[in-house]
Amino acid sequence: MTLVRIMPVLNASLNALTGLLLLTGYVLVRRRRLVLHRRFMLAACTTSIIFLACYVLNHVLRHGIVTRFTGTGPIRPIYFALLISHTILAITIVPLAIITVRNGLKGRIGPHRRIARWTFPLWMYVSVTGVLVYFFLYHWYAPVTS
Repeated sequence: MTLVRIMPVLNASLNALTGLLLLTGYVLVRRRRLVLHRRFMLAACTTSIIFLACYVLNHVLRHGIVTRFTGTGPIRPIYFALLISHTILAITIVPLAIITVRNGLKGRIGPHRRIARWTFPLWMYVSVTGVLVYFFLYHWYAPVTS
């Protein structure tokens, strides 16, 4: 199996792992387990950074070739609405996550909480929809190969 074929699976796995780490971090902070919350949220940041590096590497290895969505009918606008919202929020989440993490690490709990109320659900959405995009492209509506 070539690296180009492995990269989409790796990227989807990193998105899924990020989502699980975020959710665990959220549960931990609700239970006032702040040290563990911090560790899980930093782990989520780490998997997101690794994802970004792998995502860029995947596109470099593919020489910019874009995977085409082959679905037809009513699923097509659903997929593109999902993809567009995922892409816009993936771009948006980067500065939000940086600000949220920075505030948390500096002990600025008030600002951290205020922005985390936005960052967490948006980041979860990006993680989950990233996995969904993978399934749409590579499993549910994969191009037929001969």
